Amino acid sequence: QVQLVESGGGLVQPGGSLRLSCAASGSAFSIYVMGWYRQAPGKQRELVASITSGGSTNYVDSVKGRFTISRGSAKNTMYLQMDSLKPEDTAVYYCNAKTLVVTTIINSWGQGTQVTVSS
Repeated sequence: QVQLVESGGGLVQPGGSLRLSCAASGSAFSIYVMGWYRQAPGKQRELVASITSGGSTNYVDSVKGRFTISRGSAKNTMYLQMDSLKPEDTAVYYCNAKTLVVTTIINSWGQGTQVTVSS
């Protein structure tokens, strides 16, 4: 089991920046990919960015060049640096971790943190 706790959300003006953090505990050593998802009101949850245990990253097109995903040196923390924020980035952001148990992918989720971009 992996437990995830996010922090760093808040209210920011358009063009501003925020940094989200996600701390993993429990069986964090078994995580092979971590990611940030977001869900805006009335919309489906979408993958924003992901990072593998080897450091490979992936971003949704709408955030490329503005958001940066990274992992801490201890590998049990993950960050999302969000720059040049836009109102359409407003959503609840969730930390996700995937572990592989034999042939089954187990998804762990954080509780979510609200990001609001508004003037």
